[in-house]
Amino acid sequence: MLGALFYILIFPGFLFLVFSGLTAEFIDRKIYARLQNRVGPPWFQAYADFIKLLAKEDIVPAESNPKMFKVAPVFALTAAITAFLYIPLWGKEALLSFNGDVIIVLYLLTLPTLAFFIGGWYSTSLYSRLGAVRSLMQLFAYEVPLFMGILASALLADTWSLKEMVVFYTAHPWFWMFNLMGFAISLVSLLGKLEKVPFDIPEAETEVVAGGFTEYSGRMLAYLRLTLDVEMVVGSSLLALVFFPFGLNLGPLPGFLLFLLKVLFIIGLISLLRTVVARLRIDQMINFCWKYLVPLALLQILFNLILKGTLLR
Repeated sequence: MLGALFYILIFPGFLFLVFSGLTAEFIDRKIYARLQNRVGPPWFQAYADFIKLLAKEDIVPAESNPKMFKVAPVFALTAAITAFLYIPLWGKEALLSFNGDVIIVLYLLTLPTLAFFIGGWYSTSLYSRLGAVRSLMQLFAYEVPLFMGILASALLADTWSLKEMVVFYTAHPWFWMFNLMGFAISLVSLLGKLEKVPFDIPEAETEVVAGGFTEYSGRMLAYLRLTLDVEMVVGSSLLALVFFPFGLNLGPLPGFLLFLLKVLFIIGLISLLRTVVARLRIDQMINFCWKYLVPLALLQILFNLILKGTLLR
């Protein structure tokens, strides 16, 4: 009982994810700033912002639905943290593991966006509702290629279990290279999930202030921002496990350190992509996902099926 509580609340659960998420935010902002020839924030800036928001007053709009307005941030953060418990960090086993857990992880990573929509919609603010609708429209665009890119790797391994995927790619150490196109597709789709440039359309400050977060303040805004940070860690961890599944058999400490390096590499790629690409319009984003990412994801699935039928018979 005490061991389970430690895993859920301390490591690799809540406290570890809070620390990792805020650290990932600092790394992302620092790389983003340096690529733009700026100094960037100090290492403690993300922690200071989070603590400052926790100390501020929660203001609930008079015309909003108070229950939905308050529940949405907590629900979003809980879903993102729960998804992390299914991801193996230093070996083949995760805290929670079963056949089909890759579907559960993808499902849980969808819930925060739905919570953002609910919170923004029930704020009743014009800017909040516009940002909420954009979040939902964007969800229908990037979610499909993200799912297809990750499931293509699962098809090659012939399993829907993250644990079994690790076992397969450990037994076939070079097969991960066949999924590099799926990795590129999933990485771009992850930018849309995190609402980062060029897919920061739902919270474009030059257009809709802060989108669905416009009416939020205090602790609830802190939870929403922390959710995005945690999502970045969880999404990067999922991509690191699925597309770079090597090194997890090195032992707990070396395997975990290598896993962290892979996650940092993906966060660095996220910062690079949002530096070199300008924001798209909502229609451009949807066309890009369905015109380019989805066909490429289908091509990756077809390639993996052919590979599976020839090399793994």
